[in-house]
Amino acid sequence: MAFRDFQLMTVHVSAGPIRLRVGGSGPAIVLLHGHPRTHMTWGRVADLLSSSFTVICPDVPGFGRSYVPPDAADSRHSSKAEKAIALVELMRRLGHNEFFALGHDRGSLTAFRMAMNHPEVVRKLIVVDCIPVLEHLERADWKFARDWYHWFFFAQPEKPERVILADPEAWYDSLSPDLMGEEAYEDLRKAIHRPEVVHGMMEDYRAGIRIDHLHDKADRDAGRKVICPMLCLWSARDDLAKIYGDPVAIWRDWATDVRGFGIESGHHVAEENPVDLARAVATFLSE
Repeated sequence: MAFRDFQLMTVHVSAGPIRLRVGGSGPAIVLLHGHPRTHMTWGRVADLLSSSFTVICPDVPGFGRSYVPPDAADSRHSSKAEKAIALVELMRRLGHNEFFALGHDRGSLTAFRMAMNHPEVVRKLIVVDCIPVLEHLERADWKFARDWYHWFFFAQPEKPERVILADPEAWYDSLSPDLMGEEAYEDLRKAIHRPEVVHGMMEDYRAGIRIDHLHDKADRDAGRKVICPMLCLWSARDDLAKIYGDPVAIWRDWATDVRGFGIESGHHVAEENPVDLARAVATFLSE
């Protein structure tokens, strides 16, 4: 069983309740999952880090059992900027005014926004399988359309929810307890059957198309960059580097101090190769 000696709790922030697990001791690190996962994806990584760090694993707002942001025409409540505000508040309520931030997939976008908008609290940033939303959209070509079409389907109003909720397990047909474990699988299976969660996850994509890229553009136009040390990791058997080339080269336009490398894994690296991921994280944070 993962999350050994971790405490499951719900903390209420201004925007609503956030479910999370907390364990370990040492400097604090928050781990933010991607789509369509819950915090349970981090179980084995959290166990490996907990001897050196206080590890906080929340369900990102809109996912799992955390609050679902209210709707708005521009999806601003589901923006990564708003989620960053909620998660910084969460960390402060837990007693951490400074911390490390690690995100995977969609969670990396929120971790990035935490470091960009709240530089006084994020000591180091780690993103996995991620480049800024604006970079995705400006670089989109036929390969992006072929392999990542779901970005634009999920951004459409209403239809994605109807399609997914007709048969959630058929839509997310790659889900399996084999790698993530029975407990994490069951937690995720329940989440994707809840209409409000599916809607929250779609709004996360709609926010990307509607407002997140505008936040990115404003930062780029103003010359703002992430100022804390940053590590960029990617799954070597996934397609981020195949489509975009070297992710580190892209991130150098967005951060003052960035390095990175690929990890031998498919997309869900926290489940497929937790040992190498945890080692990379611990090494970077200890430097």
